[in-house]
Amino acid sequence: MRQTMSVNVNSYKYTVTTETGLFFKLGQVISELYPGRKIAVITDDNVRGLYHEYLEKQMNEAEIPWKLISLLPGEVSKSFSTLPRLYTELLDFQLTRDDVILAFGGGMILDIAGFTAATFLRGVNLILFPTTLMAMVDASIGGKNGANLPEGKNMAGTFFQPDHVLIDPGFVRTLPDTVLADGMAEVIKYGCVFDPDLFSDLIARVEKGDASGMESIIYRCCLIKKQVIEQDGRDNGIAMLLNFGHTLGHCIEDYYPDSAYTHGQAVAIGMYATTLAGERRGLTAPGTAELLKKLLISYDLPYQLPADADIKSIVETVKRDKKRRGDKLNLILLEKIGKGYLYQIGKADYANFLTEAQ
Repeated sequence: MRQTMSVNVNSYKYTVTTETGLFFKLGQVISELYPGRKIAVITDDNVRGLYHEYLEKQMNEAEIPWKLISLLPGEVSKSFSTLPRLYTELLDFQLTRDDVILAFGGGMILDIAGFTAATFLRGVNLILFPTTLMAMVDASIGGKNGANLPEGKNMAGTFFQPDHVLIDPGFVRTLPDTVLADGMAEVIKYGCVFDPDLFSDLIARVEKGDASGMESIIYRCCLIKKQVIEQDGRDNGIAMLLNFGHTLGHCIEDYYPDSAYTHGQAVAIGMYATTLAGERRGLTAPGTAELLKKLLISYDLPYQLPADADIKSIVETVKRDKKRRGDKLNLILLEKIGKGYLYQIGKADYANFLTEAQ
């Protein structure tokens, strides 16, 4: 069943369409949205290997002039150094501002393609087509894009809204278990911060061994994010709650080499550690961390670092955290499951906040 929602951010309006099997109608959809326009598809080598044949067939049948640009998978391509190559490819294709960039892949591709669309010719049309659960519920809505710098993740970027978001939940069934678990970390985040019923439904799915209903879960998460960013399109208020678990999560990703922790794993650890610290200080309802821990385990996500982890060294990179304000850091804590709030501390106090009771 096709479901649509309209997102309106700062008077800019676009549609999010969710439908299982939508990918196999992509050529028809694009030709109707942008008749006669050129389409530059940005993807990665993994997605290209799986779907290039289907993509080519649809584009050619719809008589769409198109070009495929494929990047190396992973964070290595979400780099400022990737942009010159993308710009050159688009110039060679003679893409104009009336044409379209289609971001087809996971969160990394949506981020770097979005940044490219925002900056090439000062902005070209952008369609987002996420292929992972994490990208569907997180990166596809909100207009945030970016590139990593050597000093940290997402330190360069823009707010640039897409023209259309197309989501095919059928892709979730094809994901490796680790990639699916990564996306579930973001789904759990929505339940923790905004929706206690979603949190309860996730528990029920585990207890019943029910793997169905993913379309509904994706739509619910997208609806929450739509409602949040329509109130706060530039992460200055309520939208900051979407960063629950991410302050420590980004520190973990920066500290451990060779992608020892995926983004979802790092965020899962960040959510639990922050909630446990909140409980210890009387800022979070007792028992909240245990509920979260059980749910993370149920979805094959870690909840803590090794016992010998050096927290003070790990959180050193928090000094570059985008959520800081001067010497203050805006943490996202839980009052209880389904209700998050902002809590400000000094950056120098962060390690002690996580490790010491009060």
